Amino acid sequence: MPAVTVHPIEQESYRILADRIDLSSLPPLSRAVVARVVHATADVALAGTMVLDEAQLDVAVAALRAGAPVVTDVAMVAAGISGRDARCFLDRVPPARASVAPAIAGDAAPTRSARAMRLAAAAHPAGAVFVIGCAPTALVELVALSAAGALHPALVIGMPVGFVGAAESKEALRASGLPAVSNVGERGGSAAAAAACNALVRIADGGADD
Repeated sequence: MPAVTVHPIEQESYRILADRIDLSSLPPLSRAVVARVVHATADVALAGTMVLDEAQLDVAVAALRAGAPVVTDVAMVAAGISGRDARCFLDRVPPARASVAPAIAGDAAPTRSARAMRLAAAAHPAGAVFVIGCAPTALVELVALSAAGALHPALVIGMPVGFVGAAESKEALRASGLPAVSNVGERGGSAAAAAACNALVRIADGGADD
């Protein structure tokens, strides 16, 4: 695998990041993920809210190295992931007329993002890396699919953003026992979720990321 070329702007960004926050206490994979999320968002506060497990990250890196598919909730997250042909199933789901409220309450009228997760789980029931950066209902559905035995992911990166359901969906992910990367609270977003995945992909492909 060829060496990764780091642009001077990225080098300077990481230098500034190191001046502003000390991540040296984190183990290597966790440090790489947190650093890339902070780098992508310019939000140092995110570092203190992230929840990850080094052993789970190690398994995810091995899965990516072995060719595990990457599945996202929205096209924007897929577009932000480098080095993999990330898949998004949202365009396969017709627009829903139902309100978002029933899906958040757990009723049988899910959002398009939740229905897309059902399609994704059917296509990739085991071993995929799921990256959720936009839709809390997609993350809620993913957790429900796992609880029902329909989905066994290698890793779930759950960092949706928003005032409605985002923090709660991430709490549900952490409570599920799934191998996961998440953060506490309403912050997150497509850039943050894609960055977390990119850190692992880069390591899996033989490049250092911190």
